[in-house]
Amino acid sequence: MIEIKGKQPVSRRELGVERSEKPGAEGRRERFAPGVENGGRLPTITKADLISQRESGGRQSVAGVHRDALLAGREGSSMSAASVSDPSAIGGQASVSAPPALYEINLRVLLFELGRELGRPATLDDIPDAYLDRVASLGCDWIWLLGIWQTGAHGDRLARTHAGVGRELKETLADLTAADIASSPFAVQQLRVHTAYGDAAGLARLRARLQARGLKLMLDFVPNHTAVDHPWASAHPEYFVQGSREDLARQPDAYVEVQTAVGPKILAHGRDPYFPAWTDTLQLNYRHAGLRAAQTAELLRLATLCDGLRCDMAMLLLPEVIDKTWSQASLPADGTAPVDRPFWEEVIPKLKAKAPGFTLMAEVYWDLEWQIQQQGFDFAYDKRLYDRLHTHDAHGVRQHLKASMAFQRRLARFLENHDEPRAAARFTPAEQRAAAVITFLSAGLKLLHEGQLEGRKARVPMQLVRRPQEAADKTLADFYRDLFRCVRRDEVSRGHFQLLDCVPAWDGNPTADHFVSFTWRTKSGRQLLCTVNYGDTAAQCYAQLPFSELRGRRHVLRDLMSPATYERDGDELVARGLYLDLPAWGFHVFEMRPVGENAVP
Repeated sequence: MIEIKGKQPVSRRELGVERSEKPGAEGRRERFAPGVENGGRLPTITKADLISQRESGGRQSVAGVHRDALLAGREGSSMSAASVSDPSAIGGQASVSAPPALYEINLRVLLFELGRELGRPATLDDIPDAYLDRVASLGCDWIWLLGIWQTGAHGDRLARTHAGVGRELKETLADLTAADIASSPFAVQQLRVHTAYGDAAGLARLRARLQARGLKLMLDFVPNHTAVDHPWASAHPEYFVQGSREDLARQPDAYVEVQTAVGPKILAHGRDPYFPAWTDTLQLNYRHAGLRAAQTAELLRLATLCDGLRCDMAMLLLPEVIDKTWSQASLPADGTAPVDRPFWEEVIPKLKAKAPGFTLMAEVYWDLEWQIQQQGFDFAYDKRLYDRLHTHDAHGVRQHLKASMAFQRRLARFLENHDEPRAAARFTPAEQRAAAVITFLSAGLKLLHEGQLEGRKARVPMQLVRRPQEAADKTLADFYRDLFRCVRRDEVSRGHFQLLDCVPAWDGNPTADHFVSFTWRTKSGRQLLCTVNYGDTAAQCYAQLPFSELRGRRHVLRDLMSPATYERDGDELVARGLYLDLPAWGFHVFEMRPVGENAVP
């Protein structure tokens, strides 16, 4: 039994402070995705779904829903981290393979809502096939189940008793009760399925049901820290950053006394270099060879349970970040020689060798995305694009989209996730639609957050089991249905991306700077032209189309997001450009084809 002593003040993570406040960043989970088959109406889980699911043991057939999961392939590059300080400054375009779409689900909230319908606690086996069908029908390739691992009593107790946490949770859920509160899922006690959710066999059954729909399973890996009551704290205190009694007295919010198998030890709480410690966690020490070996074994085991991992705060393991955060405190406490090789560079090749095709997505900030990609990650969070969209920086967005495709195709792009405010709360409806066209029709992984498509506005703090009820926004759901039909088109899946220049429509008109315009073109000549007025006033410009194949014919421009259709002369398009006049936050997604050729459904 681990005994914890000392005062433990609340951390910013417990309070849900957004990471966008961190120095180095630029500024820095919903119910069912609308399926194509239901015309974008809000899908619901019915009593019949639940009864059928229970009677079938969670293995209903899914005729008509099978399809291949299309993952973005790794693209080699001659650039190195040492030679590239800012990938956004690198020009170039390239063809890309089909970009994956990932659907993030807050598992504990989902199971609570299923349990309320069932009249008993729900487990992984109770997730209805109809739910999975609806996610697949949207066009997603992955489901990310947030918060599947075992948390501990210490985290539960801290979440339920700290006044600061309670205030934030009460603001989110007016009728809050103690039963609505649990440990943060990022304070992991053991990397096994939470006993309340099922077991490893139940996870395997769920994974098989996902595979039957062409869906892959992503789970969490929290590499930087563990729960305070993790078994390693007692059995292997040498795996953690340690301090002295003087450290504890001087920084009682950064250290804690733990009774271990070899006596009392002062262990550091997990943290990053910019914010106070996360007091429900203990800081792992990646300069310790034994810890590295243990974490490598854990990762290799996790690769047998899922198809990919989202690695929390992955940049905290970079040697320079460890040094900035901990300096000499990170020397192994047991006197063993420190190891300073980058952990990710060491472990990812082993992981890929054991599980070819295994996918790793890094949560990363501070402009370290390129560096973390070079260490072997398939995808890295694109917080830079999100921040520029939030600040309405159309010029900054264009500069970001000039980056090499070797960089862009391995970014995970989003308008919200469990850490950020809900898109419907942060953006106006018109702003969100414009930002979504840019985010999800540019290159890279498309990260959708459960509830985003239906317009949920309440961000759910990680200590909440239950969330407030909210009405669905059918108009927004219809928009996302239409947008993801565009995302799934062959031009975007397999085409060549090119950012377009936009020039003033007449002298003295500065609004051309509001436009973000780009095309996707296939080798067969099919073309999708996306253009957004990312500004709060009407804007006009000529979008430059330097494509000689347009000459000599008239072309139809059919807007896939509205009933609008136009016909333009190809010679004029090449010579002068496409004239655009859009209202604030207006956009078009044009299918371009020569007059006389059939439209593509």
